[in-house]
Amino acid sequence: MCLLDAVLDWDAQRVRCRATGHTAPDHPLREAGRLGVAAGIEYAAQAMAVHGVLLAADGAPLGVGYLASVRGVRLHADRLDDVADDLLVQAERLSGDDSVILYQFTVSAAGRCLLEGRASVVLDAARLT
Repeated sequence: MCLLDAVLDWDAQRVRCRATGHTAPDHPLREAGRLGVAAGIEYAAQAMAVHGVLLAADGAPLGVGYLASVRGVRLHADRLDDVADDLLVQAERLSGDDSVILYQFTVSAAGRCLLEGRASVVLDAARLT
């Protein structure tokens, strides 16, 4: 399931992506006919994953990343499917190493923040055990 349509820009610390399918009646995360704003966490997680791919050295094998936790999540809307504008999904790397990365993320539309928070991503968890 790919929810992002485009990477708008990125650098070593951040990525900005666009998503347009949040209003689709057959959206895979819809439940009871609606797409709740908390589904934006999946959009942000996908932006973090894309950021990892963009940062990977040419030919370097990519490990598996797992969303380990989200914290400080603030929901500023009830749902995403009633937002007419494209979603802007941003993730900024706050800290990290080869095992764990901390990101700050936001999902917004037309200058309005819909949700925000922080997420920890564990990389290649199998090698940590």
